[in-house]
Amino acid sequence: MPSPSATWTAFAGQRLLASGSPAEVVTAAKGALDAGESESLLLFDDATGRTVDFHLRGTLEEVLARLQPAPDPAAESSEPRGPGRPKLGVVAREVTLLPRHWEWLSEQPGGASVALRKLVEAARANSGDADRVRRAQAATDRFMTAMAGNAPGYEEAARALYAGDRTRFNKWTRAWPDDIRDCARRLAAPAFSKETP
Repeated sequence: MPSPSATWTAFAGQRLLASGSPAEVVTAAKGALDAGESESLLLFDDATGRTVDFHLRGTLEEVLARLQPAPDPAAESSEPRGPGRPKLGVVAREVTLLPRHWEWLSEQPGGASVALRKLVEAARANSGDADRVRRAQAATDRFMTAMAGNAPGYEEAARALYAGDRTRFNKWTRAWPDDIRDCARRLAAPAFSKETP
């Protein structure tokens, strides 16, 4: 299910139907389908550029209800919980490290879990810009592949995207259908934030 801050975009063929919250986009897509839209409908998650496989059959209320997260059976269960802190969202997974890494972690205040969480948070803070650029590139590339993979200049636009060259990207997307071009440029904008003057 989408996060509350998620934005989606819907296309009918090459025409933009809506862009906004999942509820707004699903409402527009459902309306187009009910009105007999003959073009294929594609919904995209703007954060990832992936198509969203979403069932639009039924009433609008039924369709919107599908956006709500399913109830968590573990939260409703009266059975005792296992170890950990599930209410905080802590997830247990396996980590494989060398003995010297485990030794260092065991010496840290709070133990291995606290030290690992601190290391991850520090790495996230230090790589924020690079991560944002990488996510924007990947999302834009997925969208472009789906909507403009056969368009003239697609490969050159993709190369410009990964090179961080907004001028070349805009040049190679200029001839694309307006809505596809504008959406690709919107998704790509964070990838160009570190441009040199």
